[in-house]
Amino acid sequence: MKRTLGRSDIEVSALGLGCWPIGGLAWRDGKPDGYHGADDNVSIDAINAAIDNGINFFDTADCYGAGHAEEVLGKAIKGKRDKVVIATKFGNIFNESTRTLAGESVSPDYIRRALEASLRRLGTDYIDIYQIHTWSMNLAYVTPCMDTLDELVREGKIRTYGWSTDLLEGAMLVAARPMASVMQYQCNLFFYDELMMEYCKKNNLAGLNRSPLAMGLLSGKYRPDTRMPEDDIRGHRIEWMTFYKDGKPNAELVKKLDSIKEILTDKGRSLVQGAIAWLWAKSPVNIPIPGFRTREQAIELAKSMEYGPLSKEALSEIDKLLDR
Repeated sequence: MKRTLGRSDIEVSALGLGCWPIGGLAWRDGKPDGYHGADDNVSIDAINAAIDNGINFFDTADCYGAGHAEEVLGKAIKGKRDKVVIATKFGNIFNESTRTLAGESVSPDYIRRALEASLRRLGTDYIDIYQIHTWSMNLAYVTPCMDTLDELVREGKIRTYGWSTDLLEGAMLVAARPMASVMQYQCNLFFYDELMMEYCKKNNLAGLNRSPLAMGLLSGKYRPDTRMPEDDIRGHRIEWMTFYKDGKPNAELVKKLDSIKEILTDKGRSLVQGAIAWLWAKSPVNIPIPGFRTREQAIELAKSMEYGPLSKEALSEIDKLLDR
C-alpha cells in the first residue's frame, strides 16, 4: 500500500513509524517528556526490520529525546537514505546535553538553525517533510515562518512542509501555501476530527495521524489497573493526556475497546492492525504514524498493509457499538 503526500510528488508507504518512543527521555518542567525503556540497538534493529517489510516513512522531531531520536534514526538509515522518507519537526527549544525542553520559537533565524542541527543529527543534506511543532502561533509570526519554509523548499533543503496541530486554522494557513502538503493531527478510534479530515481531503493535504494507537492503549496490552512507569510521559498527570489518567489507562476507553475488539480482530488482524485499518477506512488522506520500539512491533505494523482498510460495514458496526 502506497500514498502520495498531498500536493507533493512524495510517495510513502500507507503507514509510517513515529519515532518519539525511540528518543528516550527528555524533561519538561521537571516531568518526563518521552517514553520509558528506549534501547538504541533495539531501535535501529526495528527500523531496519520496518524498511525490510515495506515501510519507508519515518516521522520524528528534533525535540524527541532532545535530539536523540534523530540521531538514532540517522544511524539506522546510514547508507539507505534513498530508500526512506523522513519527516521531522521544529519549534521546541531544548538543550541536548541536559535533555531539557523549555520554550518555543518559529523565527526565521531559529528555523534555519534548527534545520541545520536536524540535518547533522540525521546525517543527511535534506529533509523530505519539515513540520511546525507548535500548537499555535501569533498571526504576526505566520508569514515570516512560512516564507522561510518556502525559501527552504526552493533551496532544496526541504521538499515540502506542514504543521502538527489539531487546529483547523492551522490547516487553513497550510492550505494557502502551494509548497505545503501535510497536516499532522491526532486521529484514532477514540478521538478524531471529522472536519479536519474532510478539509485535508478537499484541499489535497496528507493527514499524518498522530497517536493512531492512543499512545499504546489500542494495543490491548494495558488494563485499567496497569500502572505506567514513573519515567514515562503516560505515568503522570498531564493536562492534555486523555488516554491515561493519574498514571493508569483510561478505564472508560479500555471498556470501549473491549466492546469492539471482535470487529477489529476479524480476518486474523491483531488489535493494533485493526486500529490502523480503521484509520485507512475512515479517510483516504489518513497516514497513521504509530510509535514503535522493537523489531516485532515494526513487523506487526508493516503487516497491517497486507490486510488493508476495514470494510464500510465494520465501520458502521463500530459506530453503533460506541454509540456515535
